[in-house]
Order: sequence, then structure tokens, then C-alpha cells
Amino acid sequence: MSSGEAVLFWIVAPIMVLGALGLAFSKRAVYAALSMVLTMILLGIVYLAQGADFLGIVQIFVYSGAVMMLFIFVVMMVGVDASETRLETMKGHRVFSVLLGLGLLLLLGGALAKVTFRPGAPIAEINAGGNVTMLGHLIFGPYMAAFQMVGVLLVVAAVAAMVLAHRERLLPRPDQKAWSRRRIRENKNVAGLPAPGVYARHNAVDTPALLPDGTPSELSVSRILVARDQLSDASRFSESTEVMEQEIEEGTER
Repeated sequence: MSSGEAVLFWIVAPIMVLGALGLAFSKRAVYAALSMVLTMILLGIVYLAQGADFLGIVQIFVYSGAVMMLFIFVVMMVGVDASETRLETMKGHRVFSVLLGLGLLLLLGGALAKVTFRPGAPIAEINAGGNVTMLGHLIFGPYMAAFQMVGVLLVVAAVAAMVLAHRERLLPRPDQKAWSRRRIRENKNVAGLPAPGVYARHNAVDTPALLPDGTPSELSVSRILVARDQLSDASRFSESTEVMEQEIEEGTER
């Protein structure tokens, strides 16, 4: 490894680790996806620096471009407002998952055990016939069946994502007039729900509105933000409102 490759690695590697940590600990699905995109792009840069041109370009364009965009679209279609449950609908799926993971680990370990390393073989000798040309001969030669199976699995995964995201609507979508009639009939929130940030001195969707008595209204924020625990604390706004009311009362008494 040359000095330039070493410098590139020590610059890119910490950022890759930060992207992986962002993927693991981010609460928002979109932020997790962007963290994974960052990690994959930097990994592609490392591949390009090592002379693996085809692998680096595929890493950037295919994984960072196509797969992650598909993931973001699936998140947008399915939504993240569904509450997680610990109830197991399929019995024995954890045991099956552990056995499948161990089987894949043994298969990967067996494949790596058969690999022969040549410490003295430079990258130029390995890619003597061209990196893309040699990979093309391997992919469309002895590994043609495996390559086609991977393509079929990706197509099946895309179709399954669209099927899971599709929802049949049994009743027509209610409009504003229907919602108004429902509120009046049930005599509940007749005037409508308060908008976020109203009377809170902060116009934001994550800030609960303050009722006329100064208490925060839980109905003014989206249930998705409540499930994610991403609400802004409105106590400081209610406290400032109380201070203003006290000052007004003191002024009237004078």
C-alpha cells in the first residue's frame, strides 16, 4: 500500500465508521438510509483506490443509487407509523433464522478456507487482462446461473415490496365535509384540532399547541412524531405564557 492509499484510508475509514454508527443508532429511517449511502459511497472510493474499478463503480451506482432509493421509496409507501409489537405471529421463526444464519456462516467460512493467497502477486498482474473483462468472463461464464438467481431474487424482492405497500381501500376516502359532519355528530372537536405551534410562540409541527389555559394539547401533534418520541417540549412556552399573565394581572391591579 502506498502512502497516498494509506492517507486516503485513514481519512475515509473514520467517516465510514461514523456512517455505520448512524445507521445503527439513528431513530429516523431516512437518516439511517442516508448513513448507509454515505458508508457505501466511501467503500466504493476505497475499492477504486485499490484498483478494483468495476467493484467500486458497482458499489456506488448500484447499491448507493438503486438499492437505497428503493429502500427510501418503500419506507415512504409503507410508512413508519405502525407500532412495533413483540407478539410472534410465526412460531419457530427465531430458531429457523438462527439456523439459517449459522448455515450461511459455515458456507462463507468454507468458501474462504479454499481461497489461496499470493502475497507476491501485484494488482497489475491479477488484472492483466483488464478488471472489467476478467469479471465479465467469470460472471457470464462459470457463475452465470448464480448471477441470474441474484437478479431473480432482486426482482422478487421489488415485487414483494410493492405488494406489501399496496392497500385496498374498502370505503371511499372521506373529504373535509365528511370529517366535519363526523365531528359534529360525535360532538367531539367540533371546531377542529388545534394546529401545531398555535399559542406556543413557536410555529413547528413538533411543538404542541397551547390551550387557552396554557396547557399543551396532545391532539395538535402527529401520532407519528409521538411514536418516534420526537416532540418538542412546550413547557417553556407555557411557563412564559404564565409569566405574561401574571404581569398583566399585576398591571391591572396597579
